[in-house]
Amino acid sequence: MRRGEWGRDPDEIYRASTSGVIRVSELARLRVSNSAVHGRCRAGGPWQRILPGVIMLGNGQPTPRQRAVAALMFSGADAMLTGRSALAEYGYRSNSGDVQVLIPIHRRAQSVGFVVAERTIRLPEPETRSGLRCAPLPRSLLDAARRCRGIGPTRALIAEVIQRGDASVRELAKELDAGSCRGSALPRAVLREVNANLHSVPEIEARELWKRSGLPDMLFNQEIRDADGKFIAIPDGWIDSVAFAWDIDSLEWHLSPTDYKRTVERRTRMQNAGIIVLPTVPSALRTDPERVIDDLKRHFALACSRPRPQVSAVMN
Repeated sequence: MRRGEWGRDPDEIYRASTSGVIRVSELARLRVSNSAVHGRCRAGGPWQRILPGVIMLGNGQPTPRQRAVAALMFSGADAMLTGRSALAEYGYRSNSGDVQVLIPIHRRAQSVGFVVAERTIRLPEPETRSGLRCAPLPRSLLDAARRCRGIGPTRALIAEVIQRGDASVRELAKELDAGSCRGSALPRAVLREVNANLHSVPEIEARELWKRSGLPDMLFNQEIRDADGKFIAIPDGWIDSVAFAWDIDSLEWHLSPTDYKRTVERRTRMQNAGIIVLPTVPSALRTDPERVIDDLKRHFALACSRPRPQVSAVMN
């Protein structure tokens, strides 16, 4: 169905697109008539109209990248990605089909299809990621967190970014205080937890189980040294009165086998120093919490039954 000059070089249209997505106005510049666009976007045709004024040069399911490109084309030159779509451009996993965009408060663009348009008086300076305009990472993260429906997903989202070192609690708290209060309760609760020196989602869940166990005070991520002041380890949990360490197995949470190897070596150093160590896999915190609590009590009793080794926590 080639009409006009563009039919002699159909690849020119794809070259003018971004990831196979193009504005109708750009097609008109390439002398593709409205009737040609309409014909190719009919049911079963080779193209599809995925947003008003935006065409995808294919008839399959648009990829997350194509949805993001289309959302920015639809929303205008001063729009930028935020939320989970922006997080995907920063290298984080995203499972949301919607594309959240920030637009200036004076604009009248509305949410259409998979586009969630948020008008804001606090339009940040965008960062370009793989050619797409994105809100800075702290803003993108918190915009995504505000849309979470439970504490678990909110924790997972925020803790992953903090654990990678891509944003600090201070940065996120500052951004949260500057923004709207709408949807901020869960992100605020998670930041309070993370600020209590808890480094990952499993450690946060572990703290909740410890509270239910009725055991004495537990320190989290506390540096432990021997009688000579030599560093031993920083266990996830530590009951100082009996030198009892709780170690959340890193294989399910950290990023590589190297991290897991370090976990095993750390655990061995603690055991060599006479410390009673309870290893727990993160999944057990959620699937079998009562057994984990029982394990905590039994290992604490074991630690009480032997002389305390000459080790100490370095208090901050």
